[in-house]
Amino acid sequence: MKPLPLNEPAKILPVDGFRGALAGRVWRPGLGPSVVAIREEGVFDISSSCPTMSGLAATVDPAGALRSASGERIGSLEEIMANTPADSRDASKPWLLAPTDLQVVKAAGVTFAVSMLERVIEERARGDASAAAAIRAEVTRLVGDDLSRLKPGSREAMDLKAVLVAQGAWSQYLEVGIGPDAEVFTKAPTLSAVGAFMDAGLHPKSTWNNPEPEVVVIVSAEGRIVGASLGNDVNLRDFEGRSALLLSKAKDNNASCSIGPFIRFFDDTFSLDDVRQTNVTLTVEGEDGFRLEGSSSITKISRDPEDLVAQTVGPHHQYPDGFALFLGTMFAPTQDRDESGMGFTHKTGDVVTIAAPKLGALVNRMKSSSECEPWTYGIGAFMADLARRGLIKTGDR
Repeated sequence: MKPLPLNEPAKILPVDGFRGALAGRVWRPGLGPSVVAIREEGVFDISSSCPTMSGLAATVDPAGALRSASGERIGSLEEIMANTPADSRDASKPWLLAPTDLQVVKAAGVTFAVSMLERVIEERARGDASAAAAIRAEVTRLVGDDLSRLKPGSREAMDLKAVLVAQGAWSQYLEVGIGPDAEVFTKAPTLSAVGAFMDAGLHPKSTWNNPEPEVVVIVSAEGRIVGASLGNDVNLRDFEGRSALLLSKAKDNNASCSIGPFIRFFDDTFSLDDVRQTNVTLTVEGEDGFRLEGSSSITKISRDPEDLVAQTVGPHHQYPDGFALFLGTMFAPTQDRDESGMGFTHKTGDVVTIAAPKLGALVNRMKSSSECEPWTYGIGAFMADLARRGLIKTGDR
């Protein structure tokens, strides 16, 4: 198995180390999930003042609340990282979880020109990877490969739509890519996401799939973006390519949503403008010696994060516990892994590292969803554990 950087905290921290307001979640044996502050002196359980991450994100100043919160030191980041992988975990010691809890996990699709074109290719190929190369060339000839300057919903975008409809080249993916309405869908159930160093899942019937490295913004119930993390919106290209109605099957499977390693809340060291300038890098390292590298820059996104959030929450839809929103990716790997023309797909044991300078690195190993730890801990169990610890009482939200 490819080694994970379990003893090197610096590799998953932002470039400025512990300077930012870094919050995470840790499983504490006998207690359950705990909100933690990641500090240079160690990892501190601050559940007594911040029982849930969604509650912390809802405060007027999450970064300030995080920094002022006191709590028990439960170990070093290195110790907790090393105990996180399921196959080597000591169940009597703490391990990392995804940093979100009660927030709904949403995702925006087709927000970059390159990913939009790849979705069109999937649709035309009907999930057949062998047909993708020829279709890619034809779609690029018709549409071009640089739509980043085209504002969705603009007159220019609608003029392009008219031309493509006339040529019989229009697609539902082009509709959400350059039309007025963004594609926003529910990626995963509340509490089902996996975190850094946990196994991430692929549906066992999928033969054409890929990672989707993304920035994930953390949003309060009022629609205020308060921080960000990294995510892997694992995608099954064969399932969605056969039919867009299989989106839920392509996106929502056991362990198929990864978020982490931490949430960095906005303060004087990190802001929404930093998110807008973020470059996300991706590395896939296979047990077969295969290596794939790529990147995705938020500067090339076609819809601003605030626009995507406004299309998600408002008078038309409310999220009382807030939500986490994947912003989409421009990275759609086409590099051949095995046979020529067959493109990229995962193999069991692939180590995926998604990184950004101010958000750190999210590392996961890929397995079949049926071989990952089953998701058994839901909202009811979470509320029961919080109540048992005296962290919530009747009337609390």
